[in-house]
Amino acid sequence: MENEVVIRLSIFLGLFAVLATLEALAPRRVRSQTRRRRWTTNWGITIANTLTLRAMAFAMPLLAVGAALDAQAQGWGLFNALGWPGWLEIGIAILVLDFAIWLQHLITHKVPILWRLHRVHHADVDMDVTTAIRFHPVEIALSMVLKIGLVYLLGPAAIAVILFEILLNGTAMFNHANIRLPLWLDAMVRRLLVTPDMHRVHHSVHRSEHDSNYGFALSIWDQMFGTYIAQPAAGHDDMEVGLEWQDDRPSRFGWSIALPFARK
Repeated sequence: MENEVVIRLSIFLGLFAVLATLEALAPRRVRSQTRRRRWTTNWGITIANTLTLRAMAFAMPLLAVGAALDAQAQGWGLFNALGWPGWLEIGIAILVLDFAIWLQHLITHKVPILWRLHRVHHADVDMDVTTAIRFHPVEIALSMVLKIGLVYLLGPAAIAVILFEILLNGTAMFNHANIRLPLWLDAMVRRLLVTPDMHRVHHSVHRSEHDSNYGFALSIWDQMFGTYIAQPAAGHDDMEVGLEWQDDRPSRFGWSIALPFARK
C-alpha cells in the first residue's frame, strides 16, 4: 500500500524516541551496562534482521501486507469467502494474529531448536526499548513465513495487517521499556495490554518465570491459558534479567548472532 513503509517507520521512530527519553529521565531499574554498549549490539541485530527480510522479499516479494493484497485479489482466505463487514474483519484479524504470535512465542520456549534461536532475545542482561528489536535473523525469517501463511489462510484486508504490525511493534517497545508506571495505572493497563512490569517477569533468569507472560500486545491470552505471573518472586528491583548461565557477553554482536549454535 502507498506510503505504508513511511507511516510505519514514522510511528516506530517517534514512539522509540519517546520511550528512550522516558528511560533516560526516569529509569525503572538501574542499568548494569551502558546504553552505548548494548545499543550497538541490539541495533546491529536489527539491521541484520532488516537485511534478512529484504533478502526474503526477492523470493517472496509479497511478505505479510502484500500477501493480504494477493489473497484479496485471488479471493483466497476465510474473510474473502465470508464477506463480513470491514470493522468486524479487522477486529477479528487482529485478535487471531495476536493469538498466533502468543502461541508462536510459547512454542519457541518449548521446542529446543527454536529456543536456541529465541534465547538471543533473552540474552539481553538489561531490558529497555531496544530489547524489543533484538531477535535472531533466523527467528525473524521463520516468524515472517508463519505470518504470511496465516494471512493467506485468513484473507484479511491489508489495512488489518498494517494495523496489527503497528500495534505489535508499538506494544513490544512499550512493554520492554525501562519505565515505571504508577501501580494503579499498571493494574488497569495490564487487564488488556502487556505492561513493562508484566513482561519483565518473562525475562527473569529463572525458568519458572521466563516460561510465563508470553504476550507482546494483548495480555488476555496469558490470563486465559494460565501462563500469567503477576510479579517476579524477587521483586522488580532485585530480579535478575537474562540467561542464568551467561556473563556480560550479550553486549557483543558476534556472540549474540552465534548464540544459537553454542553448546549451552
